Amino acid sequence: MKDMAQYALDKAKKAGADKVSVKVANGRKDEFNIEANKFSLMRTLFEDELTLKVIMEGKKGTMSINKLDKASVDAAVDECIAMAKASAPDEAEDIAPLQENKSFSRNIGGADMDKLFARTNEFLQEVKDKYPSVSMDAQTLFGSGKTIYLNSNGAEFTDEGEHYYVEPMFSAKDGEASSSFNYYAAVQNNLDKPFLDWGMLRTLIEESTRSIHTRSVEDKFEGKIILTPACVDMVWYTLLWNFLDMHSLISGTSRWKDALNTQVADKKLTMSATPLHPDILSEERFTSDGFVSKDFDFIKDGVLKSFALNLYGANKTGKPRAANTSFYNIEIAAGDASLADMIKGVDKGILVNRFSGASPGPSGDVSGVAKNSFLIENGQVTDAISETMLSFNVMDILKNIPAISKERCINGITVLPWFCFDGITVSGK
Repeated sequence: MKDMAQYALDKAKKAGADKVSVKVANGRKDEFNIEANKFSLMRTLFEDELTLKVIMEGKKGTMSINKLDKASVDAAVDECIAMAKASAPDEAEDIAPLQENKSFSRNIGGADMDKLFARTNEFLQEVKDKYPSVSMDAQTLFGSGKTIYLNSNGAEFTDEGEHYYVEPMFSAKDGEASSSFNYYAAVQNNLDKPFLDWGMLRTLIEESTRSIHTRSVEDKFEGKIILTPACVDMVWYTLLWNFLDMHSLISGTSRWKDALNTQVADKKLTMSATPLHPDILSEERFTSDGFVSKDFDFIKDGVLKSFALNLYGANKTGKPRAANTSFYNIEIAAGDASLADMIKGVDKGILVNRFSGASPGPSGDVSGVAKNSFLIENGQVTDAISETMLSFNVMDILKNIPAISKERCINGITVLPWFCFDGITVSGK
């Protein structure tokens, strides 16, 4: 892999590139598949990828291929050079400088496929026995991979990792009635615990059985919601892709573009990107553009501390580069309220597990449908609700956080508490 990366780099330089970066990745997945509660397949998948970036007189060309033979690499280099020659100059394009070169390993000793099968069979049987109304498709797998990064400034990084994954999709059915489907993913570096005890999986499958028959929210009201860690996209990824990321900042549409080091949220909120967290297992040790990854805070005690900018985004906007590009690996600091007390504090509201809505506009207004969710009445979670419209402004609700739970859910990808937000418009039939 390193020889092929070096070969591509040298060839691009000989072809006239001023700056070159090359990433070569090799991956393997050994997986079991379940379809409709039955084993359907065991397979091994191999993945190779070479990603090349060249800069010539400020003009960029990029290319990715899934073959690592010299003929394929030669063709990729030629096409990448041609793309650069045909593109417009952009002074923001660059590659990482020379740093201390490092190698990282998160290997765990290889796959125990017998134990993976045993855990998968245990998972399947427990769902059948305890939740007979649930229909499930799933993948359980052992993933391993190695990535090498080189650039023409002399930067060189290597990362190897191995992990176990479970990725089920499920719903529950009783006659003609059924719950909305749900999906979950979790990662671990061992098989010590049953899959149902990974993250929120047991809770979500159990709640599917309670969601076959739903109740309509008959009126419209403004109140509180409790956002579970399973609903990461409703607020947290919305912030990332609409107010913190490179595209919204370059276009100038982000309402936070001039808000660095100012109060943007309730002081209870600390939101970080932490790929090095010991409980986050599946992400980067060096960035896609060639820097050693470090944990950092997006928001600290309600104050905006960083944007989600890679090297190009930082050069383009003149704002600081983020310390990693592993933005999906969100950690949010725990609060001081128990989940039980948070629920008791809601007279009328919704416990939200899944949200389906369009991306907000520059104003931060969001609307969409709550799915796999439950009504909270007089401090108690009661009935599952039919799909119910929620509307809110993401900027506003961040400043109105009544409580954050002490408990946090860890699924190997994120570390998240439960959140209570106020000022949500709930619209039933």
